[in-house]
Amino acid sequence: MLSKRESKERRKARIRRKIGGTAQRPRLSVYRSLSHMYAQVIDDDAGRTLVAASTLSPELKGTLAELDKKGAAKKVGELVAKKCLEANLTAVVFDRNGVDYHGRVAAVAEGARGAGLKF
Repeated sequence: MLSKRESKERRKARIRRKIGGTAQRPRLSVYRSLSHMYAQVIDDDAGRTLVAASTLSPELKGTLAELDKKGAAKKVGELVAKKCLEANLTAVVFDRNGVDYHGRVAAVAEGARGAGLKF
C-alpha cells in the first residue's frame, strides 16, 4: 500500500512525463501548502524559472488580509499572468503538480486565464 505522499509523487511523475515547458510555451507549476500558494513559470529546456509569484510576494502584501485562501490563490494567478505578459509570454502549459484541479489550484488557473494568459 502506498502512502499519501508516494501516491502524490507518482501522479506528479505521470503528469511530468506528458507535459514540459519550452521557451515558446513554458510550464506554469502550482504548489499548494497549508497556508500559501506558489506559482512559477518554468522553461524546462533551459532549466530556468522565468516568472514567479506567491501569496508572500511583495506586490500582494496587504491586499490578501481580507480574502480567504481561494481568493488569495486567484490573486496569485492574476499576478503571475501579469508578470508573464510583461515578459512577452502569452501561452503556458498548466502543471497542477500532482494535486486535484479543484479549489485553490483551480483558482490560480482561473485568475491567470482571467488576466489574459492562454492555456
